[in-house]
Amino acid sequence: MYTHCVYTVCRVLGMSIGHTLLGLLESGPRHGYDLKRAFDEKFGHDRPLHYGQVYSTMSRLLKNGLVEVDGIEAGGGPERKRYAITDAGITDVEQWLATPEKPAEYLQSTLYTKVVLALLTHRDAGDILDNQRSEHLRSMRILTDRKRHGDLADQLVCDHALFHLEADLRWLELTAARLDKLRVEVAR
Repeated sequence: MYTHCVYTVCRVLGMSIGHTLLGLLESGPRHGYDLKRAFDEKFGHDRPLHYGQVYSTMSRLLKNGLVEVDGIEAGGGPERKRYAITDAGITDVEQWLATPEKPAEYLQSTLYTKVVLALLTHRDAGDILDNQRSEHLRSMRILTDRKRHGDLADQLVCDHALFHLEADLRWLELTAARLDKLRVEVAR
């Protein structure tokens, strides 16, 4: 029996690289180069995979029986393995897709820490919040422009990020409104 935990090492962009590569293999056998290209095209716009990541992940998937080598081609360069998903790999992808992702919890964010430390050290926490607000708005402008010119997949990715930034902005405003109360609490 393979271990589901092998993928915790392969986390990028909140997704499992291993599961993503397995899902891409469901359409048919592919070489590592083809998997990287497909991943980058569909999911890696901002953060493409390194070839080493692809091959180390495929090695782990092979070791755990989730893929098999479907053929080896010799050419002018190094041998190229073609990988195919196994039945166990298909089952693993099905289970991964059916498992809800745990919502990210920001119970102790860096920004909160900065605000409290500013208050503890008698610095202007309002400046920190203002600077962060400006940075969020700058990011939102960039994402909005990208969304306007992007395809549907890019629009959905940008919407996800924009909604998170909007929630952060609401927190920034709420915190700014409560700074005096927080200053008193922190001083205790």
